[in-house]
Amino acid sequence: MIANLSYIILLIALACAIYAAVMAVLSVVQRRPDWLQSAHRAALLTWPLVSLTMAGLMYLIATNHFELDYVASVSNRAMPLYLKVTAVWAGQPGSLLFWGWLMASFSGVAMLRKWDRDQALMPWVVLVTMVTLAFFLGLTATYENPFARLWQTTGGETLTRLFQPAGTLPFIPADGQGLNPLLRHPGMVFHPPMLYIGFVSFVVPYAFAMAALATRQTDDAWIRTTRRWTLVGWLFLSLGLILGGRWAYDVLGWGGYWAWDPVENAAFMPWLTGTAFLHSVMLQERRGMLKKWNMSLIILTYALVIFGTFLTRSGVLSSVHAFAQSAIGPAFFAFIAITFVGSLLLLFRAWDTLTSDNHFDGLLSRDASFLLNNFLFMGITVIVFLGTVYPMVSELLTGTKITVGPPFYNRTTGPVFAALVLLMGVCPLLAWRRTSARRLGRVGAVPLVVAVVFVAVLFALGVRSAGAQVGLGISLFVAITTGLDFGQGILARVRMAASSQRQESVWQAIVTLIDRNRHRYGGYTIHLGVVLMAIGIIGTNFFQQQTQGQIKEGEQLVLGRYMVTYKGLQTTMPEADKEVTTATLSLYRGGQYLGDLHPSREYYLSSGEPVTIPGVRNSVEDDFYTILAGWDQDGATFKLYVNPLINWLWAGGVVFILGTLIAAWPRKAES
Repeated sequence: MIANLSYIILLIALACAIYAAVMAVLSVVQRRPDWLQSAHRAALLTWPLVSLTMAGLMYLIATNHFELDYVASVSNRAMPLYLKVTAVWAGQPGSLLFWGWLMASFSGVAMLRKWDRDQALMPWVVLVTMVTLAFFLGLTATYENPFARLWQTTGGETLTRLFQPAGTLPFIPADGQGLNPLLRHPGMVFHPPMLYIGFVSFVVPYAFAMAALATRQTDDAWIRTTRRWTLVGWLFLSLGLILGGRWAYDVLGWGGYWAWDPVENAAFMPWLTGTAFLHSVMLQERRGMLKKWNMSLIILTYALVIFGTFLTRSGVLSSVHAFAQSAIGPAFFAFIAITFVGSLLLLFRAWDTLTSDNHFDGLLSRDASFLLNNFLFMGITVIVFLGTVYPMVSELLTGTKITVGPPFYNRTTGPVFAALVLLMGVCPLLAWRRTSARRLGRVGAVPLVVAVVFVAVLFALGVRSAGAQVGLGISLFVAITTGLDFGQGILARVRMAASSQRQESVWQAIVTLIDRNRHRYGGYTIHLGVVLMAIGIIGTNFFQQQTQGQIKEGEQLVLGRYMVTYKGLQTTMPEADKEVTTATLSLYRGGQYLGDLHPSREYYLSSGEPVTIPGVRNSVEDDFYTILAGWDQDGATFKLYVNPLINWLWAGGVVFILGTLIAAWPRKAES
């Protein structure tokens, strides 16, 4: 009953989305404001309707309705409630419904807050958001229905259908399959929703951009209207990527956090173009420049959001993160093609209205550095895109799928990333419009000399990798230039307070400085986070050590300065569905006992699948990371990794997100 009712509500929501899109267009064609109001109400109605559908699916999963194919495939009786809730987005049908619910939520908020202020744009905003919503709800209602039931023929064949086929009886499994063991992790609670929110948030600025093109109101209004949405989307996409890296580090058992997997790349590409867009719109707002480029960037970001969703859900790419093969691939491809071509037609139609108000005055300027920043981000995007789609293209043309692995991405994107980080350090030294070479040399001399001396010290200490030397030197240079800009602002505030005979501590000066220019100092905080993350990435890429070996109880394995002694193995069943085998290793460095590590392997009886849980000792200097790879009567096999500076990566991620929150947090006048 609840499944049928939820499906009917889903169909009503789909009808409302289609109705809203059609009436929005007709209101413009027929010049009927009352029809636009009708479209507005229908668009707002989609949120409670899709919310009811989501609530119905959550209830069915939580109460073990295994007569539904989706519930049986992602849940079982042994799973705790929090995992049953996350199972809503663990599979294809549920994740598409969750995407649609977020789309209905965000489009509703956007239309409620901006309706009166941007009346002329709203018909087109309704059209774009509701067409996108209708597409995802349509996929959910047809190809990937989470409310389809299981039926069994007299011959024992199991079918999945919404309605009972002839010659079948209802089939209710005694228990479900449960989540894939890799998904039974706290990361499942946060990582996918963060990515989905990031994806969906970018639809809102895209909708306003298309509205601006359709109405030829291509000034800065649409950017100011959607600035917060862009920052929110970028924040959550960043969070999703960072949390995904941490999740991979915790459960995939290979000692790393980023493998250039196709699905990782699918989320990374819109982040790259979204980052470029956030930088370039500053030039449009400040100097009326790059209007055509910004429109192109937001179109590309939206296309990559849908393309990334397509790659994840179509089954065309092999990935540990991807969903199974699905029939929705052609529908996704058609939607991408139609929306992309339609966007370009609107862009070309309004091309003459996107003329820049100013031009670049010199290469040595902050303006030019922002443009170079965009070129570098786009260069990385092109590299990642080509590497991601090449296996598909090679299989289509030759019948052989050629895999593009991490070495390709590291060699091609590494120098570009280094240039990007260096540019972050140079940018604070540059003025808007034009900077003389003499002034740049004067203000940049001290950070440059310190960075060069630091590289020389690294060489003296035995660091022979040129890549590591350059990367760490650039990181220090950026940290100094960014810190100096912060320090100058703080010092100016303290002096101002002293001249007016007011007492203002350094801490108060920092808070006031950031509060009065959140975009600038939020951005600088983000840059400091990037520096910390860069140090962690350099440490793990250039200095990671690893070994593997089988040892008996009482024997040792040595890796670098570390040694582990195998003390034994224990098997327990903490849950009815889970068998856990845990090893105990004593860790020593330079003969000093540092503690015991407990790498384990969890085996889920219902699915017959294992998952490895590493034993890790964390420090500022490095992580000692151990994996229980196997065991038999001859002993146990362990993989050992030393990951230098990796915790700088996670600390940098925290600083990065803090900076984004500072930049996105509204002032009282804006809230």
